[in-house]
Amino acid sequence: MKYLIPIIICGIIASPFYSQTSRKKAKNSFAKGTLFGYWGYNRSAYTKSDLHFISDDYDFTLKGARASDNPEKLDPSIYFNLAKLTIPQFNARIGYYFKNHWAISLGYDHMKYLLNDKNEVLLDGTISPGVDTKWSGTYSNFPVITDKKHIHYENSDGLNYMRLELTRTDQWYKTRKKNGWFALSTNLGVSTGFLLSFNDFRFAGEHTVRTVSISGYGLSVHANTRFEFFNHVFLQSGFAAGFNRQTKVKNRPNDATTITKHKYGYSSWETVVGFLLYLRPTNGCDTCPQW
Repeated sequence: MKYLIPIIICGIIASPFYSQTSRKKAKNSFAKGTLFGYWGYNRSAYTKSDLHFISDDYDFTLKGARASDNPEKLDPSIYFNLAKLTIPQFNARIGYYFKNHWAISLGYDHMKYLLNDKNEVLLDGTISPGVDTKWSGTYSNFPVITDKKHIHYENSDGLNYMRLELTRTDQWYKTRKKNGWFALSTNLGVSTGFLLSFNDFRFAGEHTVRTVSISGYGLSVHANTRFEFFNHVFLQSGFAAGFNRQTKVKNRPNDATTITKHKYGYSSWETVVGFLLYLRPTNGCDTCPQW
């Protein structure tokens, strides 16, 4: 009996140390070190712009021009055909979380910009005599209605916004079970990059297609909601708004002096599917993704 009391006292003193050493280490993994990518499709809308056309034979502006995008119809033979995936307006991106909550990514938005037919615009500038049978002359804010058989401008094989994005991700919900099957996150991003144009242009009796040029730059902001499933795949949908300044859209393949200049705002809605790969997981990534 005389030994029982010292044993009990030693046990009480030692118990906190024993519980600390035997307790399992928390198994939390965070975003840092995560690689991601996605592919999807978009719709876009544009503000009015003043299209400034320049060449050796003319220098004129169509003020207040309207333009639209050009979505591909929902045809399984296009959207599920690897050879035709790049025909619709698409978004592609690959990125890396260099810090918890913060990612850097690179990719591009393949949009399309088509001057609307029957545009009511103001014609301002000079077209040399004999260059165009309809508009040759000098004008000062003269109202005209465009006809695509006479003049047409489009970046339909690509108004390609090649951009770098900085993104902030926050997770708002995750199923509680280990390796939970669902999580909900939001992304807020800012981007900048250059514009790669594939231009079609019809004017003065000449029509050229797919004239390629690095035509300007863009600035944009992005807000998305991301639905994450089984830790490794996600569905994401969201909105973008931006400003494009095209300082030199090449209109003719063999003539660097024939160009278009303009600037405009745009908005875009995209839906994409993507993947998450944890390159630097903590403790086996039991709680991935934990943004």
